[in-house]
Amino acid sequence: MNEIRCAVIGLSGMGLAHAAAIRNNPNARLVAVCDIDPARRAQAAELGKDIRACGDYREILASEEVDAVVIVVPDQLHRQIAVAALEAGKHVLCEKPMALTIEDCRAMIAAARRSTGKFMVGQICRFTPGFLAAKRLIDAGEIGELFYVESEYAHDYEHILQPGSWRLDPLRHGFLGGGCHAVDLLRWIAGDPTEAAAFSNKKMLPISPTDDCMVAILKFPHDVIGKIFVSTGCKRSYTMRSAFYGSKGTIITDNTSPSMQVFKVDSSCGATVPMLYPVSISSHNAVGEIQTFVDCVRTDAPVPTDAWEGARTVCASLAAIRSSQSGVIEKIDYSVLEP
Repeated sequence: MNEIRCAVIGLSGMGLAHAAAIRNNPNARLVAVCDIDPARRAQAAELGKDIRACGDYREILASEEVDAVVIVVPDQLHRQIAVAALEAGKHVLCEKPMALTIEDCRAMIAAARRSTGKFMVGQICRFTPGFLAAKRLIDAGEIGELFYVESEYAHDYEHILQPGSWRLDPLRHGFLGGGCHAVDLLRWIAGDPTEAAAFSNKKMLPISPTDDCMVAILKFPHDVIGKIFVSTGCKRSYTMRSAFYGSKGTIITDNTSPSMQVFKVDSSCGATVPMLYPVSISSHNAVGEIQTFVDCVRTDAPVPTDAWEGARTVCASLAAIRSSQSGVIEKIDYSVLEP
């Protein structure tokens, strides 16, 4: 398949970013967009006269002119639209988190297994330059054996949350809705966590139905321990500062800075030497994500974040949330994801 004909369902800011990435990809063509908001559909005119705009995603799925869809709708609708798209034989890139419940994850996994289309979850941190650079160094053994990892999702939602917002669904806990970025990043670096112990409070966002600050301690394979901090009401600039500690050095990086700190032991003197590595700033690298998705469809290669990967991030996130509510350490049982 030479050119992938794509449609974007949901024209939020991230939806428009995906649309732009498709238009700038030499192996893809944006043929349709969909949104229930007429004002957003009107924006489609700016994307090109040859782009079809509609208000019902089922029109997109029924079209033989569409090979792949990018789903950028409220999390509660991911299962409904993704399953329908897979059943229609479309390739699917679904925004994170994959779903809000284990039941929905199971249904999406089953649909992906039955479908001739590929299914990829948009875990964007795996395409962030600073995190990509950190993983390359870790995989190459540059900081030795990992023993501790941490990440944070600090994002002030005060002006985002309005009455009636889909983000105010009690199922969309901040640790899952936004914190899944940090959970997936640490899973990608250190493997699947097996236990979670968490604490949370609610002091910043009275409108939120869930706690707005949470800290989770996770146990990873090979005796690695980790911490995730999520705050959706903090008073600071958005960041996903992350740190990776190994036997030979440490990496500190994020998704909004032009450099990555690397501390390594100088073998000649035994002292720890700090270094700065330049990295590109792209906190939401839709271009890289679309490139990978399109390449996998064109070459029939496995996608890096398939339904099983996306669901395991949801499963780990939900276990941490349960721990914060129960006050006990929660085992993370990934077998519950089997349809």
